[in-house]
Amino acid sequence: MEPLRFAYYPANHLQLPLRRDILHRAVIYEADMTRQGTASTKWRSQVHGSNRKIRPQKGTGRARLGDKKSPMLRGGGVAFGPHPRDFSTKLPRKIYDLAWRTALSYRYMRGELIIVNKGVDIEIDEPKWIRQIMVRNHWGRVDGRSLIVTEDQRSNLFTAMATSGKHGLVKTEEDVDVKDLLEMGRIIIEKTALDGILKHHSSDLNRTVPSATYD
Repeated sequence: MEPLRFAYYPANHLQLPLRRDILHRAVIYEADMTRQGTASTKWRSQVHGSNRKIRPQKGTGRARLGDKKSPMLRGGGVAFGPHPRDFSTKLPRKIYDLAWRTALSYRYMRGELIIVNKGVDIEIDEPKWIRQIMVRNHWGRVDGRSLIVTEDQRSNLFTAMATSGKHGLVKTEEDVDVKDLLEMGRIIIEKTALDGILKHHSSDLNRTVPSATYD
């Protein structure tokens, strides 16, 4: 695939130096946000059953034992078990926005960011068509898979890619995150989606995000 023209973005958008520490913090932040934290166990006071002592304290020659809800018995409570909790962590908005632009800059400077001017879609929603496109353009599994980012839902493209996961992944601008930008071999993104991401993640710049210029 030959480029029709080259787009130039400001240096503080797509030419940032690689900051592994910031990218790591952003990926951990996103992973913590996805943890459900719903694992739950019952302590002995929450287990249904009698509080009667199972056997006498002395005289049996066996170990001391309380009621049947003891954590030492099967069916009893769980000692130090998990309870519902919130695993989410905090990350300053400006650092998170910087991580987004750092990830895009990393791809851009390595030549792994392909910007498509018009909407990305295919005429037929059959998987074989998208597989041929991915293979012929060296975007498929052999070349490291590809992430396709669109501004909104593209019915044919999303349907075809649903069964072609070995060649890549397609997501909308709202569903993609920093980890997605770093996982695969390249990013194929619509210009409108890229401009939207840069506009949304520029809180640390304190100014309006300019549009790309072309030569």
